[in-house]
Amino acid sequence: MIKIERSCAMNFDNAIRGARNPLNSWAKSDSYYDDNGKFVMGEADLAFGARLVGAGSDHRKFIRQIFVSVDITAPLYWWKEFDTYKVGTVANSTSTMHKIHAKSFDREDFSCDKMSETALACLDSVIACLEEARVNFIENKDKAHWYDMIQLLPSSYNQMRTVTLNYENLINIYNARHAHKLDEWHVLCDWIMSLPYAEHLIAPALRVNKD
Repeated sequence: MIKIERSCAMNFDNAIRGARNPLNSWAKSDSYYDDNGKFVMGEADLAFGARLVGAGSDHRKFIRQIFVSVDITAPLYWWKEFDTYKVGTVANSTSTMHKIHAKSFDREDFSCDKMSETALACLDSVIACLEEARVNFIENKDKAHWYDMIQLLPSSYNQMRTVTLNYENLINIYNARHAHKLDEWHVLCDWIMSLPYAEHLIAPALRVNKD
């Protein structure tokens, strides 16, 4: 299970202006701000950007200045893989250390949509044990019960993080994960391609288009 919410892509105006700096070609830019103050990329700028993106990482430095902020809720087993992407990314997560006892445990806290009935029965048993430890910790603040929660918590536990990336990060993620066995990566890759101007500023660099 993965949930992607409150995504926002920004800084297209400064990024495309910077892309034109090497050739002093600002006069060829056709992007503009509409009546609502929203920046709209013009056809000439999109075509120019697509050429740079397709030419390789040395030429598409400008997309590192296109930033994306997004809230992602996903299981710990997925976050463990996501954490390989350290360069150019920032993430603030909800805290299992400080807030694991803040609410009761139930199935909705876990990614269990692929589990068999046998596995679900095991998960329900773990949830019951976690909940017992949570209640005991709230009642007597005995750290042993807190450790029971922390060390028993399954990797299917869902955590929400607010993540900041850039379009270059997203290209790297897509190229590495679009054929991954985890469905969560497929959902994330679909989201990447739904971002503004992805057809021009992301797609030309995707290996899947060249297979």
